[in-house]
Amino acid sequence: MASSDSERLAAAPVIGITTYLEQAQTGVWDVRASFLPKVYIDAVTDAGGIAVLLPPQPVSPATARRLLDSLDGLIVSGGADVDPARYGQQPHAKTGAPRTDRDAWEDALLTAAIDAELPFLGICRGAQMLNVALGGTLHQHLPDVVGSEKYQPAPAEFGSESVSVAAGTALSALLGDELDVHVYHHQALDRVADGLIVSARTDDGVIEAVELPSVPFGVAVQWHPEENAADRRLFAGLVVAAGKYASQKEQQ
Repeated sequence: MASSDSERLAAAPVIGITTYLEQAQTGVWDVRASFLPKVYIDAVTDAGGIAVLLPPQPVSPATARRLLDSLDGLIVSGGADVDPARYGQQPHAKTGAPRTDRDAWEDALLTAAIDAELPFLGICRGAQMLNVALGGTLHQHLPDVVGSEKYQPAPAEFGSESVSVAAGTALSALLGDELDVHVYHHQALDRVADGLIVSARTDDGVIEAVELPSVPFGVAVQWHPEENAADRRLFAGLVVAAGKYASQKEQQ
């Protein structure tokens, strides 16, 4: 049993997950620390991958490429609002304070991942970051557009929405035509960047997923699939794609 476990782990693809820098208390300490909800890690390991955490840090294109050389897949996680200056807008009154270190970090990682055709999955902020990195824009406060708070009903309370998935997309191959999802976002994609296709929407037209068909696996969803422990299909899809990427690297 121990031997088979070792062989399985040796073959498991390594998935990097971006994290937040937050003020955190532990024991007698109250310090800035790298933070990520454990459900993201569980989602990767449940799907057969090995999770590695990627905290925001000084970055250059060379740094991003060097890091991604050690990974087989990338998840850009949820979190704070993207700085509207990145897509040419002034901040809305409801837009959170910018996290410029994280914006720069994730922009560089996504750019390098696309260039290397490294499989990636964006989640919530990750979908927004992908769209902005490629030249798209965001709705800064979704209630102004849809007239309700249903996409972020209350602090730390997820909403449930039904999304329709576009036929023929990578997302439809993984999830089918329609599903209910956990949503928690007050922003959403507005103008979709060149190169991205919309792969899921709600019945009121809010974009809930996009993908980049020019790479083998480039999917980003506005909802929170990590919160659904009964459905790991998105993470399984990423892990399978990352495994193929790792095999191709070994053959080069």
